[in-house]
Amino acid sequence: HDTLSLTSLRLSPCAARKGLILHLEIVEAHLLLHSLSPQDVALFLQEFNAPDIFMGVFAKSKCPRLTEICVGILGNMACFQDICMSISKDENLGQVLLQRLCDSDSPTLLETSRLLLTCLSQPEVANVWVERIRENPSVYDCVCFIMSSSTNVELLVKVGEVVDKLFDLDEELMLNWIKNGTCRPVGPSVDDSPEELPDFKIVPCILEAAKQVRSDNPEGLDVYMHILQLLTTVDEGIQAIVQAPDGGKETWSLLYDLVCHELCQPDDPPIIVQEQKTVLASILSVLSAMFASQTEQEYTKMRKNMPLIGSLVRILQYMEGCGRRSVDNSKESEQGETGKADVNEEDFHLKILKDICCELLSNMLQELTKENTLEGLHQGHLNEQTCSCAFQNLLPLYFASVESFLEVLREADQTLADNLEKRFPSLKVHA
Repeated sequence: HDTLSLTSLRLSPCAARKGLILHLEIVEAHLLLHSLSPQDVALFLQEFNAPDIFMGVFAKSKCPRLTEICVGILGNMACFQDICMSISKDENLGQVLLQRLCDSDSPTLLETSRLLLTCLSQPEVANVWVERIRENPSVYDCVCFIMSSSTNVELLVKVGEVVDKLFDLDEELMLNWIKNGTCRPVGPSVDDSPEELPDFKIVPCILEAAKQVRSDNPEGLDVYMHILQLLTTVDEGIQAIVQAPDGGKETWSLLYDLVCHELCQPDDPPIIVQEQKTVLASILSVLSAMFASQTEQEYTKMRKNMPLIGSLVRILQYMEGCGRRSVDNSKESEQGETGKADVNEEDFHLKILKDICCELLSNMLQELTKENTLEGLHQGHLNEQTCSCAFQNLLPLYFASVESFLEVLREADQTLADNLEKRFPSLKVHA
């Protein structure tokens, strides 16, 4: 930002006056831009056909940073509805932007993903982009390539948010991606696309990305677990998970490890379940779907999963603590409707988590044998406290499951079974 001194140049008086006027105009324009709101700047850029100028940049520039800056500016402009609609309806620009997903430059990929997420988050234009992406199967390859090979956590999170939004918006697109892009691109390939892309499968790519972000970005892990959960909302998605070459073992192992060794641990305060409720709900939902569909798989055998029962009960125990806290807060809160709404939202998400947790726990209890139960008692995953918590949450909806488990428990520990019957008289009546 060096400033040239007019007096240091040998100029005629006329030229000096013109130079001074030009200098003042530049300063005035600079001050004007700084005084404008972001929306005014976006409108200013649109008025001067910035998107068309950027199209020229994308076509000719070999400078990654210039491309990144142009995509980033478009992303900022797209934050405003009218401009977003204008950008989105430009078919040529839309196609060129999708091609940027095949770029090899991480910062450009990040800005492109941010732009796509911004557009997909605008209800007025979301369908335009969904349809455009559905008609460009190469997007699937580029996204899978990023998820399976990138180590850039920020990029992986943003790409994950795009995939999550796409699947949430359009089940047909999700089904196409589950089936590994049955419609392949007919036209010529993009010059800068990754060469000789392998035959990607969506589930392994999601798992690889989840492994990359799990330690550094809890929000990113939440995103990828929700993508997996969305897959389980259709039969094809469940089959894609459990009919993988390893039979779903990698998926189960990752989710099992997260629940049993990372999330909602014994040394965490109970309030941690409030922070982790959405990611836990997604994980348990996927585990529940896998358990229900693959009871013959070795990794779902109960002798290997007693710690998971302990973790499920601990989640329920922590939720009981959070539930009491929410009630206390709602009684003490005198802040009007906003405070009540926050409490209600917390209760809603916790209820979802509880429902999913109870469903999985009831299914697992029904599969326990005497040997499994003895092992659970020996390891400390089953005792009077944990069983009482489980029964308290499962009854009366899962009465048959509790009754079945109690029969097995009588064979393993008659005293404990008798104590539980005393605490839950409804079970004794049906004994």
